[in-house]
Amino acid sequence: MVAYSDILAAADRLAGIAHKTPVITSRLVNHRTGAQVFFKCENFQRSGSFKFRGAYNAMAQLSDEQKQRGVLAYSSGNHGQALALAGELLDIPVTIVMPSDAPVVKKAATESYGAEVITYNRALQKREDVAQSILSDRILIPPFDYEPVIAGQGTAAKELIEEVGELDVLLVCCGGGGLLSGCAIATKHLAPNCQIIGVEPRQADDAKRSFYSRTLQTVENPNTIADGARTPALGQLTFPIILERVDEMVTVSEAAILRTMFFLWERLKIVVEPTGVLAAAALLEGIVSFPDAKIGVIISGGNIDLKEAGKLFTKANAREKATRRRPLAPEMS
Repeated sequence: MVAYSDILAAADRLAGIAHKTPVITSRLVNHRTGAQVFFKCENFQRSGSFKFRGAYNAMAQLSDEQKQRGVLAYSSGNHGQALALAGELLDIPVTIVMPSDAPVVKKAATESYGAEVITYNRALQKREDVAQSILSDRILIPPFDYEPVIAGQGTAAKELIEEVGELDVLLVCCGGGGLLSGCAIATKHLAPNCQIIGVEPRQADDAKRSFYSRTLQTVENPNTIADGARTPALGQLTFPIILERVDEMVTVSEAAILRTMFFLWERLKIVVEPTGVLAAAALLEGIVSFPDAKIGVIISGGNIDLKEAGKLFTKANAREKATRRRPLAPEMS
């Protein structure tokens, strides 16, 4: 089990390497929610997401012999980019197994850091099987179910609380649960009374079902625009941490993800990817409400193809206009 001491050690390794990402506030958001809201902007982290924290923390602990053997990982994009950049900084060869339908911008960035990218068809193959088939003597670093990765991700919550003080509520997105687990460990140590809420897409609700059934549930290739949350299940490490330290799990719709993404771009002037807005969507859409509370929200990443973002916003606007024009159903007498 990852302890707070592991997060402290990770923070030491990341000092001067990872960005201490900004915390931003908005009077409009505070008015809309009736709360005091602090956004921890990991979209400004190196490689564009929180994933750099865990990736660098894991790779920095490898022995010289392991570094020479190189690192292998499977990733829909952000973990791959983070490992590729960490590998470039630490002079470690990196190979990433990535779905063929991963965002082009994420694949391009991963390769730009010097990593080799091997693609697979997620409809026909499991990424774990592909990775094992080419592992050889490389060191496998999973995207979330790995102690050094979880500890590294927890430094995001540590920084947030050290900057703004104790929180009443912390909202964190959830895919495989690495960020949520690490943040939960850090938060329960620094602010024991803080409520921790995990947020995932409604169309990829395996974590919520797992949380409330207390039995690990899975999902098969969920159709969600939040590509970072398409993981099939929580991990053997992250699931028990979430059960022990997280207070609630909620889901948000695809429409809510798009509305929140558009709002953050337009009103807060920050570029955020669909997965990155999950936690904010739960708050701004009123799925969770804590008037007068002090709320932290982790914005997890900002790696998105700007052309694709434009298409998403166009579709969302067209859908909303069509909904407004639709006549009301007649009242039943």
